[in-house]
Amino acid sequence: MAAVAGLYGLGDEQRARHRRGQCNAERSESRDDNTEASLPKLCSQEEEPGRPPQGGVVTFEPIQHDHDFCERVVINVSGLKFETQLRTLNQFPETLLGDPSRRIRYFDPLRNEYFFDRNRPSFDAILYYYQSGGRLRRPVNVPLDVFSEEIKFYELGEQATNKFREDEGFIKEEEKPLPSNERQRKIWLLFEYPESSQAARVVAIISVFVILLSIVIFCLETLPEFKHYKVFNTTTNGTKIEEDEVPDITDPFFLIETLCIIWFTFELIVRFLACPNKFNFFRDVMNIIDIIAIIPYFITLATVVAEEEDTLNLPRAPVSPQDKSTNQAMSLAILRVIRLVRVFRIFKLSRHSKGLQILGRTLKASMRELGLLIFFLFIGVVLFSSAVYFAEAGSENSFFKSIPDAFWWAVVTMTTVGYGDMTPVGVWGKIVGSLCAIAGVLTIALPVPVIVSNFNYFYHRETDQEEMQSQNFNHVTSCPYLPGTMGEPYLSGKDDEKDEVCSDQ
Repeated sequence: MAAVAGLYGLGDEQRARHRRGQCNAERSESRDDNTEASLPKLCSQEEEPGRPPQGGVVTFEPIQHDHDFCERVVINVSGLKFETQLRTLNQFPETLLGDPSRRIRYFDPLRNEYFFDRNRPSFDAILYYYQSGGRLRRPVNVPLDVFSEEIKFYELGEQATNKFREDEGFIKEEEKPLPSNERQRKIWLLFEYPESSQAARVVAIISVFVILLSIVIFCLETLPEFKHYKVFNTTTNGTKIEEDEVPDITDPFFLIETLCIIWFTFELIVRFLACPNKFNFFRDVMNIIDIIAIIPYFITLATVVAEEEDTLNLPRAPVSPQDKSTNQAMSLAILRVIRLVRVFRIFKLSRHSKGLQILGRTLKASMRELGLLIFFLFIGVVLFSSAVYFAEAGSENSFFKSIPDAFWWAVVTMTTVGYGDMTPVGVWGKIVGSLCAIAGVLTIALPVPVIVSNFNYFYHRETDQEEMQSQNFNHVTSCPYLPGTMGEPYLSGKDDEKDEVCSDQ
């Protein structure tokens, strides 16, 4: 039975114009398998007078070219209904809502609407994407992972997803090339990507353990009970005892250090041989740190070998005592610097720590604020060290003999450390010291919130990205009203199933 559109009480002259009526929606009473003929007309459409009055009612024939302009679609999202024009959805025919063949799976013929059991607040932004021609904005009250899942469900496309991630602050990582050789690729993944396999995780755990062991050895060997000393003859009857910077080859610490270096060297060589690009391998900061971490050992080993040659009393050219003392001092200074370089091994942990990587990105993003902080401190140090020097110039017990000598006091005071090794004694000096402390608090407090904000930003982006990768939502994929695509309950003739809404598969 066909429903006829009614009039709106217009005059005789106005009836000649195009008018709006309600939709003619016919439902098939035969309920056969040919359901495509009963697709929904969920809109009002303009019509023109085409036939004379019959029974006091005027009928109109639709104007074909105005059909898409006025047709409306009703979308029910978990009980919340939205209405939009069909041409709005047709702007993006490659999406779920823009493709009639895909969205028909969710059509409820009982209520003449499309039903989606999805997140309701997210659909405001999804519908706005169609209305605005492609602008996607996440609602504030919708979590990032939930909204990302909605984007995937409505099939907005990779371009919309990438634009959304860019607006949310996710930096698109460059695709890292993998070796073309299969064996080489497996080795590269084993040592470079700990999350790629269980074996890669084991290798990462071993690497972290060796790094921590080498750092512990580096600290323990400086304890007084583990140090070695040498006796030097200064005069005929005089001797001098100094710390031996060259380790003994039988020293347990040196042996453990050797084992750690063997692992570091093996790891570095294997990663270099398996890397897809040898030139880019040396451009990576982490690889440079790996190289710097093992160089001190080989220099120390060469020094040990040289010491062993000295014990063999090999003939050498005579050296004056003064030159010998100078050479020893130079060698000791070089060895101390080399031993200090070993501490850079701690940065190897950043390869396996997300927290250290976030900290590094934070410092990199906050370089401008850190530069301003150092610049402000420099101005304050020069200003207050000059002021305290002249304020204490008349005091006999003054600790400030010159302006450069007061730099240390100004830095310690502005950073609110206050060692107390240098203090003003006069009234004016104490006033300057008070102003210096207050200025230091204000100077440091200004850029710190920006740095903290950057850290929170990178931290939340990292955690949100991990949640997006780990979450796996199981939502409805089609409406059971449609068998395959069209519905069994509706066609089965069971009245008690007609009022059911689409449920999760």
